[in-house]
Amino acid sequence: MNIFLGIDTSAYTSSLALVDEEQNIIADERIILQVGAGKRGLRQSEAFFQHIKNLPFLFARLASHFDAPVKAIGASAWPRRVEGSYMPVFSAGFSQAEVLGSFTGIPLHSFSHQEGHIMAGIKGNEALLGRAEFLAVHFSGGTSELLHVRRQQGGFLDVSPALAGLDLHAGQLVDRVGVAMGLDFPCGPELEKMARQSSGENLPLMPSSVSDKGFSFSGAETRAQKLMAEGISYPDIALASLRCVANTLEKSILLESDKKGIKDVLLVGGVMANSIIKERLQARLEHPAVGLKLFFASPGLSSDNAVGVALAAQFILRMKEDG
Repeated sequence: MNIFLGIDTSAYTSSLALVDEEQNIIADERIILQVGAGKRGLRQSEAFFQHIKNLPFLFARLASHFDAPVKAIGASAWPRRVEGSYMPVFSAGFSQAEVLGSFTGIPLHSFSHQEGHIMAGIKGNEALLGRAEFLAVHFSGGTSELLHVRRQQGGFLDVSPALAGLDLHAGQLVDRVGVAMGLDFPCGPELEKMARQSSGENLPLMPSSVSDKGFSFSGAETRAQKLMAEGISYPDIALASLRCVANTLEKSILLESDKKGIKDVLLVGGVMANSIIKERLQARLEHPAVGLKLFFASPGLSSDNAVGVALAAQFILRMKEDG
């Protein structure tokens, strides 16, 4: 049985993974990058340096799992597969993948970080591979996009932007509100716990801005800061902020679903691991009167990982073998 290696070095996570020919996950190793208390993120140079330190430790963790030939390597080379998409952090992992491929002769396949998220989300939702097309949501700290995904004839997935954020990303809204409340970065899990303390009654209004040009979260951040200054309870602000993300997504998905006539939606990225957002979307979009079908990445594969690019490398080989 051959295995496939995945490498991903994103803005906040160093990741390595191994999968087999049947897409079973053999190993999934990650190290979250360290962000100082009170900070809202890392500079690319800081993140790059941490990746360089983390990768040897991650490879050491994988050592005991290399008991079969590595058939191919999949690595994240860019944030998104569009012209001009670039972040230095991805060079940390991709350069290691290039060295390994060159030294060993193992084929190297380059993917976007976004494609890795989509493949990780398809794991457990394989029915989507039988669809000619579907919509995908990628909401994280570095990306907020609604995507149109098609199966290419004899090739990989064709991913094209459908609707995108115009300013802040969803994850940035969550983190900025959370840091302002004194929570540790990244703030998603703690903000969700805080929101669960709200009764949900008489929540403050949080604007949700969506048009055919895109969506915006900057007004929501300004509103959250104002509510804090007014002394509104943190649990209510937390819940209102997460509902704003859910409402924005709901409007965006309905807009694109109506436009393209697509009913299947895959939701990936760290923000989509939030159960409050997930529950609201399921209740409103999977209602019989609406009729959409939502597919969520498993909680462990919602956040940044290298499983997706390892699966993508296996997927490409399988398509070649199938002719």
